[in-house]
Amino acid sequence: MKIDPAFFTDNIIDLAIREDVGDGDHTSLACIPPDATGKMQLLAKQAGIVAGVEVARRIFQKLDSSTTMEQFIADGAHIKPGDVVFYVTGKIISLLQAERLALNFMQRLSGIATQTAVYAAALEGLKAKVIDTRKTTPGMRVLEKMAVALGGGSNHRMGLHDMILIKDNHVDFSGGIEQAVRNAQAYLKKTGLALQIEVEVRSLADVEKALAVGGVDRIMLDNFSLQDTKVAVEMIGGRYEVESSGGITLATLRPYAECGVDYISVGALTHQIKSLDLSLKAVSAPNFE
Repeated sequence: MKIDPAFFTDNIIDLAIREDVGDGDHTSLACIPPDATGKMQLLAKQAGIVAGVEVARRIFQKLDSSTTMEQFIADGAHIKPGDVVFYVTGKIISLLQAERLALNFMQRLSGIATQTAVYAAALEGLKAKVIDTRKTTPGMRVLEKMAVALGGGSNHRMGLHDMILIKDNHVDFSGGIEQAVRNAQAYLKKTGLALQIEVEVRSLADVEKALAVGGVDRIMLDNFSLQDTKVAVEMIGGRYEVESSGGITLATLRPYAECGVDYISVGALTHQIKSLDLSLKAVSAPNFE
């Protein structure tokens, strides 16, 4: 299955508009003449990586196709306090309806990109890449994984549909690593699907079992100590990709990478986020007289 990012983006924006605007922004309708036009600016109040400009553009366009945006800073760029990311011009009522929606998306996505950039910088000079997980906000996964990529991280599977990842519960319910892997191989052969197979292991003994059965693309070392990670990497010997996972923090990220793994998955990239401080304010007050 191929995910269409535009489809998911449009749907989450439509839902957000229905949730917030409902049958009308009655405050703006009460205060602002219907044809009055104005201009707002997206201002950075905190240093970080900006993400979600294109999402904001789509929000403004959905609410009012006559709205125009003058963009100065692109998604993925570093910003500092005082930077103007874009100006947006259009009917004031439409701008006010879009204000909080655009900020909600941009502040969260920029927070993800900013945090990811910190993790990616910690791996500078090493082959290991920091990757995200499925610990995302329901309905927001496409956008949150986009933000991870903008911050310099890499994406793991999008969902259950684009990779076979045999985790501990699959192993236990299948009756062991060998049986689980063989079941997966048989399934791919039967269905004709071209999916990678990754298997999670919980001990060095499990690594031996995974190597014995073979036929996988990646082995995930779940909650391994640094010492056991080094041993596991040596055992695997480059035959398969190696991923470290489970409880790895920014403080331990580089030591795990130095063990020789290819990937380090970090759920905190998307589920422990502090939104970046941004504001969307009127540039000048219009004269209605």
